[in-house]
Amino acid sequence: MRRYVTEFIGTFFLVFTVGTTVLAKVELAPLAIGSVLMVMIYAGGHISGAHYNPAVTLGVFIRGKINGVDAAAYWVAQIAGGIIGALVAKWGVNPGKVTALSPSGRTLGVAFVAEVLFTFALVYVVLNVATSKDHPDNSFYGLAIGFTVAAGAFAVGGLSGGAFNPAVAFGAASAGMFAWSKIWLWLIADLAGGAVAGATFILLNPEDRVPMEMGLPRQPAAPPAEARTAA
Repeated sequence: MRRYVTEFIGTFFLVFTVGTTVLAKVELAPLAIGSVLMVMIYAGGHISGAHYNPAVTLGVFIRGKINGVDAAAYWVAQIAGGIIGALVAKWGVNPGKVTALSPSGRTLGVAFVAEVLFTFALVYVVLNVATSKDHPDNSFYGLAIGFTVAAGAFAVGGLSGGAFNPAVAFGAASAGMFAWSKIWLWLIADLAGGAVAGATFILLNPEDRVPMEMGLPRQPAAPPAEARTAA
């Protein structure tokens, strides 16, 4: 249970920061978002692996570091944390009328590609810096992951909203920042990016794959030295 609570807390503060900085139109919002993700990763990595993102959890599942039951519970905790974090942010900022992002036409395709690419980049970085046996005890994993999100938000935030995370997408829609009618865009793109990243990690690091049996890893889902995953 403490792992699920940790996932809720980390995702709450991630999406709360997204909501407050975006709704208040803070110019350096991507830096704040990447920074809060970084510190929450360092805070919760030793407990839950600090995914804070269903796309990361999917990549970790494909990589073999978490079983299906825990992955589903992580998703529930992450989405709940994201929605509640966004609603608290909107209540606090009280921005008045919010125009929901609703890509269409060419911008829909551009947003989809941007989300797939940077979610792939995020999950790919997570798996390599936080779960690879080549980095069993490093201190840079949180910084690398946080700056991946910050870079993505600066690079394509104006194109796709820079979610890279279904929990962020649900939170943004709940706060009126994303159109509910287009929520599928972020969900499909982000989960696809996470899945491809997981498969790519296994392809490039076949010796790192955890053997699976009946859907359960033979090693613990979150060993302290190896499962510092985030997002």
